[in-house]
Amino acid sequence: MDKNVFHPLKRTSVNFKKHPTYLWMREFLETLKTKRKLALRLGFLAADEAVYNLKPDVVKKLLNGSKGLSNLTESDFSLSMLQKGVDMKIGLDIASLAYKHQADQIVLVSGDSDFTPAAKLARQEGIDFILDPMGHPVNDFLLEHVDGVRSYHSRMAVDLMNEEC
Repeated sequence: MDKNVFHPLKRTSVNFKKHPTYLWMREFLETLKTKRKLALRLGFLAADEAVYNLKPDVVKKLLNGSKGLSNLTESDFSLSMLQKGVDMKIGLDIASLAYKHQADQIVLVSGDSDFTPAAKLARQEGIDFILDPMGHPVNDFLLEHVDGVRSYHSRMAVDLMNEEC
């Protein structure tokens, strides 16, 4: 996200366009766009809806009186953003590849159970369907309809840590 989002505790806007993660991700995605046999489907973040919210456990502590407003810290807040427009694009791509028999294998980098029907369809059409959830847990419904799960998340995190040193 390349927008500013108001942080209620700091009482200032946070400029995500200058954040190291944004800069790295932008460069990473630009590099991916140049790779052969790779379809990159990008949606958009609903930046107008991006807000900092109090974490649920902090709200409970505030309501039961075990924490006061004056004791709030930055770690008591989490950034809430919604990604739009990606699931449908990817689902249609998977269906198109499957019905046209244009791929032998699909690697989906996601753990979203919304992709279960697309994964099931691809496998029914004979495509080897691999899932990389990037270290996140995967719903059993999706796991039932993939041929394998491989995650490079921890290796990638180690590589990134070594770059920063």
